[in-house]
Amino acid sequence: MEHLEVLKTYKIYIGGNFPRTESGRFYKVYDSEKELLANACLCSRKDVRDAVKIARGAFGGWKSRSAYNRGQILYRIAEMMESRRAEFESQLSKIGFTSAEATADVNASIDRLIYYAGWTDKYQQIFGSVNPVASAHFNFSLLDPTGVVGIFAPEASPLLGLVSLVAPVIAGGNTCVALASEAYPLPAIIFAEVLNSSDVPGGVVNILTGKKEELAEHFSAHKDVNAMIYTDNLSNEMKKMIDENASTSVKRIVKKLVNDWYEDDTQSPYFITDFQETKTTWHPVGF
Repeated sequence: MEHLEVLKTYKIYIGGNFPRTESGRFYKVYDSEKELLANACLCSRKDVRDAVKIARGAFGGWKSRSAYNRGQILYRIAEMMESRRAEFESQLSKIGFTSAEATADVNASIDRLIYYAGWTDKYQQIFGSVNPVASAHFNFSLLDPTGVVGIFAPEASPLLGLVSLVAPVIAGGNTCVALASEAYPLPAIIFAEVLNSSDVPGGVVNILTGKKEELAEHFSAHKDVNAMIYTDNLSNEMKKMIDENASTSVKRIVKKLVNDWYEDDTQSPYFITDFQETKTTWHPVGF
């Protein structure tokens, strides 16, 4: 008998759950041979608002975790990625990666998580300071997480690029809402499944799928999104719109144009400090 193929519709990841988009819309995802591979949710403004609300609710608890514990959780994500290596490599191969390239991409993603796991309890010592003051006080400058960060994953690097942006954001105590690569969203959804089976509290990382052209306005205009980062060369119209919307809520916009995610400068503790605020405290000497 002829078998009727049923394509999977991949869901989004919000608050530690896998809901369908509230609009019920989806779009088709193709492999490197232009063969239909699966369906992905086409997210709407309501999905962005739901994800941001959940991320804001998770921020206080995640920020209060010890730096050591955040490092443990990042390392656990790396462990879980290792256990699902074959699935990641299979998905990357379907979208045009050679076998060697897929293996290298998964290796680099795991290594990047471990890299930032090691920085969680060190960046404060490097970038904080004890300041000299002309009074009988101790004066300390410390870094504090910004809050909710919107992330636009790079189109051509749907796994390593996404991991390279999410890891430093959450290593520094922020929560995030990430928009997966539009053309190649499936590695991001598998990454969400890894997060769900790790120790990451629900709401710390939320992953949406859909079109940047439709959602960029909602990300940049939402007043509860404290910062955004993108690494692709967006159109001039989109960049102007993002900057104008961000100015109304004093939102930090980080733009890093990256061509090769294997370069040394695509991992750095400065990626953590991009989403930190420097706060100063005074304490009288002798008390």
